[in-house]
Amino acid sequence: MLALFPEGFEEAERGAEFELSAYTDAGGEARMSAVFGAVAAKDVPADWEERWKHFHRPVRAGSLWIVPPWEEAKEGESITIDPGRAFGTGAHPTTRLCLELVSELEPSSLLDVGCGSGVLAIAAAKLGFAPVIGVDSDPHAVEAAKANAAANGFELDFRCADARVDPLPEADVAVANISEHLVAAVGPRLKCGLLVTSGYFEPHVPRVTGFRAIGRRRLDGWAADLHARE
Repeated sequence: MLALFPEGFEEAERGAEFELSAYTDAGGEARMSAVFGAVAAKDVPADWEERWKHFHRPVRAGSLWIVPPWEEAKEGESITIDPGRAFGTGAHPTTRLCLELVSELEPSSLLDVGCGSGVLAIAAAKLGFAPVIGVDSDPHAVEAAKANAAANGFELDFRCADARVDPLPEADVAVANISEHLVAAVGPRLKCGLLVTSGYFEPHVPRVTGFRAIGRRRLDGWAADLHARE
């Protein structure tokens, strides 16, 4: 989807499935059909460039508010995340669960694996974690994370790397909001004392070699786990 619509697209949950929507013309519809087969197309109002913003509202995650740039900041601590591209805005339950767990830890060094838009890394920096490093295999995500960090007054270390094979920096805490399969693959490669994982539904319980689970949070059918080094 990012290759077809680099300007961004919408993601919405439909039960256990996700619906991806892009605003485009007939040419874009043809490109999408060539890749995905049948697609559903419908006309949208002329003010669509503003209407999509209604999908993104401030959300509370742990002790912080995550706010899109067109909304006023809420009372208390907050960070601003621009969801102009599809790298995560903080509204998803897994992001909120991870941030809840991170916000209860003593601030220290932190590695965000699969950082996307940088939500978790920026939130951690806001909470006092340092140094904070984020890695993602998508260079567009890394650029988005850097831009969001700068908008919040932080200059964080975001790197383009494949966490499954590339060297990863050490940290006291690592966060991997990816998927159960990737957690199992990446977890044993991490050099950290505490590991926060998510990206999977509540019935799934990841097994991470070298770690033991010491806490779990649940929200809307999703789960996040806190692991300690054995």
